Amino acid sequence: MNQDITHLNELIEITRDGQHFYQHALEEVKDIELQHLFRDMAQAKTHIIQALSVKVAANQQQPAQGGTTAGKLREMYADTKAQLGDADAVYIDQLDQTEERILAAFEDALKTADPDVKALLAIELPKIRACHERIHTLNHRDNNSRD
Repeated sequence: MNQDITHLNELIEITRDGQHFYQHALEEVKDIELQHLFRDMAQAKTHIIQALSVKVAANQQQPAQGGTTAGKLREMYADTKAQLGDADAVYIDQLDQTEERILAAFEDALKTADPDVKALLAIELPKIRACHERIHTLNHRDNNSRD
C-alpha cells in the first residue's frame, strides 16, 4: 500500500498544480465567463484533492501539501507569454496542457494501483476527464476561430 500512497500524493501534487494555476489565471484574465470557468475548475480540483487526501490520511500518512516544480514553471511561463500576446488564449492553452498532464497521471496510476485505490481513482477519473474535456474543447474552439 505504501507505493499507492506515494502515487496518491503525487496525484495530489499534480492536481494542486492545476488548482493553483486556475486560481491564478482567473485573476489574470478579464473575461467574466473565463473567470467563472476557472473558478469552477479550481473548485473541482479542490474536491478531487480532498478525496485523495482522505484516502492518504486513512492510511496514517500525511497528504501532500504542495504542488510540483513543473506546475509552478508552467504558471510562470504562461505569465511571461501572456504579457506578449492574447492573455486569455495563453492561459487557456497552458491550462489545457495542465489538464492533459493531470489526466495522464491519473490514467497511469490506475494501471498499477491496488484494488481499493483503483476504486477511488475510478470515481475521480470521470471528473478529471470532464475538466480536461471542458478546457480542451474551449482551447480548440478558440484556436479554430482565430485561424
